[in-house]
Amino acid sequence: MRGLNRFFLSRAAKPVCFVCSLLPLCWLAFAAGADKLGANPAEALVRATGDWTLRFLCLALAVTPVRQCFSLHGLARLRRMVGVFTFFYALLHLGSYAWFDMGFELGDIGRDIVKRPFILVGFSAFLMLALLASTSFNRAVRWLGGARWQALHRMVYLIAGLAILHFFWMRAGKNDFAEVLLYAMILGLLLGWRLSRRVVRGASDRPLSRVDESGSSAPR
Repeated sequence: MRGLNRFFLSRAAKPVCFVCSLLPLCWLAFAAGADKLGANPAEALVRATGDWTLRFLCLALAVTPVRQCFSLHGLARLRRMVGVFTFFYALLHLGSYAWFDMGFELGDIGRDIVKRPFILVGFSAFLMLALLASTSFNRAVRWLGGARWQALHRMVYLIAGLAILHFFWMRAGKNDFAEVLLYAMILGLLLGWRLSRRVVRGASDRPLSRVDESGSSAPR
């Protein structure tokens, strides 16, 4: 683990993370150009960009648990990049839908968002993700203050829930819930770990009690 941690702390870590994060996009571009996306390339692109958004959301939420469980403190340097790439693939997902399904007709897109709940849920998650991405830089942390910035970025729990609901509704018509269950389990475990850590940390921050001379306890 020490060697891996040294890599995460090295100058090469961020460029390697950046290149690896672009590999799904490179593959999709190649597959589209080589006609390897199946009978319905447009649907395949919309689906694939949505899948990669969920995968990067899982990766972003996994950074802290993996860092703390395996003492890979250098991973913290990559968390912001993974989070920004989550928004990047969400933007590609929205752009693919707007282009291939709606032809960039803004009026039709607006009506479709209001009419179809699963698109409304997905679009709401995208707007929240855009807010987190726009406040991920250091100046935003200083401007908001650490406490308010952390409170804002806890919105990732809601984003994860909306993303799973969006994916569930999208697959409901095809009665294919295996992937939905898989992502729900992964995100549930990651969010459960985070919430349990918050509960433990909150309990440890409570005032200690002392035992008085009569043997009863009183807050210190």
